[in-house]
Amino acid sequence: MPLPLSTLNTLPPADFVAALGAVFEHAPWVAQGVAEGRPYPTVEALFSAMRATVEGAGEERRLALLVGHPELAGRAARSGRIAPDSIAEQAAAGLDRLSEAEYAQFERLNTDYRARFGIPFILCVKRHGRASLLATFERRLGSTREAERRVAEAEVMRIAAIRLDALVTGEGPLRTTGRISTHVLDTVAGRPAAGVAVELVEIVSATEAVPVARAVTNADGRTDAPLIGGRPVPMAAYELRFALGDHFRRLGLDLPEPPFLDIVPLRFGVGEPEGHYHVPLVATPWSYQTYRGS
Repeated sequence: MPLPLSTLNTLPPADFVAALGAVFEHAPWVAQGVAEGRPYPTVEALFSAMRATVEGAGEERRLALLVGHPELAGRAARSGRIAPDSIAEQAAAGLDRLSEAEYAQFERLNTDYRARFGIPFILCVKRHGRASLLATFERRLGSTREAERRVAEAEVMRIAAIRLDALVTGEGPLRTTGRISTHVLDTVAGRPAAGVAVELVEIVSATEAVPVARAVTNADGRTDAPLIGGRPVPMAAYELRFALGDHFRRLGLDLPEPPFLDIVPLRFGVGEPEGHYHVPLVATPWSYQTYRGS
């Protein structure tokens, strides 16, 4: 369970470090470094202090922080010999369910990256879909050692922010989550369309689509909860699939079989993991439109 910031501010130093020691991978010294700065008025202030502790550390300690991160889909990850938070993060990105060919691809990329830059490839995987993750990996292999060091440290901060936000509640929370939502408007009836089955899938490749969420619209034409919410929305191409034909069949409209519009797909891209993507469907049995709403 998350701890209130007010509680963290009053814990003995050892308990404070125990609570936050894993925010930075294998680096409890960061939590130790901010324990004496309490009380923190906001979660943002706490994270700023942790960032400053890392940025003010010596070169050897900062490099060790990068080296301590596990490889993505590497041998240690596959055998479970990495930190629990890292196991959960890689599993959330589907890196525990790859084919042997995909594991071989990651092994090649990890080997090439470490040989070129001397550190593991570090990416906040919760912010990326699988296709984006691999594209980013390939692109960063063409970078320079100095640039990769800066990018790796920035990714460490993104990972730590998400971990801290999951551990601590209080004033001034960190902005680490986004959402995908939708609603359906029936312009024949002139009202929201209730009871429409909706499926959200992530488009991994031309031949692979991974189901993300399924829901049914309520009386307001919306889903009861966001299709993705409470976490970053992974950068990816997505497709919303609406069972529009079933909706108009239930209304008793005299439509041909099969109907002109049966399953309506809306494909869109997410490039802002902390953004709100509201993707509505405005439809008749013969036409539809969408837009990015709010």
